Amino acid sequence: MRLRSTPAEHTLSVRLPQGLAPEMVTVCAKKGARLSVVADLWHRESDCHYEWEVAFSPADVDMMSVRAVFDPDGLLVIHVRRKSIMDGLPSPKICTPY
Repeated sequence: MRLRSTPAEHTLSVRLPQGLAPEMVTVCAKKGARLSVVADLWHRESDCHYEWEVAFSPADVDMMSVRAVFDPDGLLVIHVRRKSIMDGLPSPKICTPY
């Protein structure tokens, strides 16, 4: 998963494997300004589970603004609006539990 930040928003993007449909992807806002992304290819036995957790600074983002777009070619793009232009806040951390 890649992160691009501008003064207005954070944009996360990842190319998911072929065969993954939008209903196989879950994007969930969690307490503490965290975002969970899970993608499962139900019909495969291997290389079928993808998971990320992104931790933002609570002072930096508006979690009510999270918007995910899934392109037919497998690109998942998630937009998170920033609350204001603030310098000195830590960059979001992207964690993969596996």
